Amino acid sequence: MPETAPEERVDGPDPGLDRLNKLPAEELRARLAQCLNVDRWVGALASEAPFPDRAALLASADGHARSITADEVATALARHPRIGEKATGGGTESAWSRGEQSAFASDADDASARVQRIFAHAQREYEDRFGQIYLVCASGRSSRELLADLVGRLSNDRDTELDVVGDELRKIAGLRLVKLLEDA
Repeated sequence: MPETAPEERVDGPDPGLDRLNKLPAEELRARLAQCLNVDRWVGALASEAPFPDRAALLASADGHARSITADEVATALARHPRIGEKATGGGTESAWSRGEQSAFASDADDASARVQRIFAHAQREYEDRFGQIYLVCASGRSSRELLADLVGRLSNDRDTELDVVGDELRKIAGLRLVKLLEDA
């Protein structure tokens, strides 16, 4: 699913997938919503359980996420904090978010602090332009990389940006599904 290809194949038994496949329907839906808060995506994926293997789950999730609508983007964004703002709460989704953004604030030198201040300004400009938070699959990306991405996306038109955000949500969902399998 994401370009940072998580492990899709597990040789031998896959305890995470086995646990996921055994979840009651409502709990499965709740866990999937932690990966991507889009009812259509959650419902479509949950209806396909049990999954024969990890690759089938990830491929199906990817396929269903490729058609995220503008309304679904808005719903999904409601559960994501801004880049640079720590997710609050002690739940799984908050912990995942903090981990995904950990590289952003990990550099404490003066140059990185300046980049983060510039980023905060550009992020406000983005929010004014598009009326939503800037969302990116931040996992493992530095503040400089994220700033370059943000500045580049400021020139997008609304429709292009909605497509980009949908793709970023798809990438995040793929990473979180792998985490769900590892944590299940």
